[in-house]
Amino acid sequence: MEKINLNLSTRPKVSILDKPLSRGKGEVSLSCYALLFSEVVQYSQSRVNTIPDLQNKLHDLGKDVGCRIIDLYFVRERSSKRETKLINMLLFIKTTLWKTLFGKDADKLEHATDDECTYYIIEKEPLVNKFISVPKDKGSLNCAVFVAGIIQAVLSNCGFTCQVSAHWHKGTTYMVKFEDHVISRDKQLEEK
Repeated sequence: MEKINLNLSTRPKVSILDKPLSRGKGEVSLSCYALLFSEVVQYSQSRVNTIPDLQNKLHDLGKDVGCRIIDLYFVRERSSKRETKLINMLLFIKTTLWKTLFGKDADKLEHATDDECTYYIIEKEPLVNKFISVPKDKGSLNCAVFVAGIIQAVLSNCGFTCQVSAHWHKGTTYMVKFEDHVISRDKQLEEK
């Protein structure tokens, strides 16, 4: 009796580089995220001597993540358009970006009454601070500067040059201070 070898897979093998970017599961286990972020904080803490240095290091790491997130978003969401108006970009961050990162919208978006260049994104209980216990000698540490770095990178890479800092106020408030040319460009767009 003669054996016949039937190869049912007639599809050619596809390289991983030829496959489209998948959306993936879209969710990461909260305990896994908490462990990973706490390790990032501990690693960064072992490389610096002061709290401001630690916060700067976390901010820089956030900027690296923000650069990659906005690129990935626009590669995956080909149907979305690039925002050119400032308020639309801030709303994109408050809703779409926040949902991508944390599974919910940011709590509030406010405009400063005394400075037209300043906006505030308010998060009552940021996920990055939820599982970090800060020793009393490091009481001013706010690990949400990592998220401030993400916000700054996303805005800057989309053409809205700014500085973003995190402050303890109403939970955590991200203060977004845009450069003057961004505000003047936005006013010109509104006039058209």
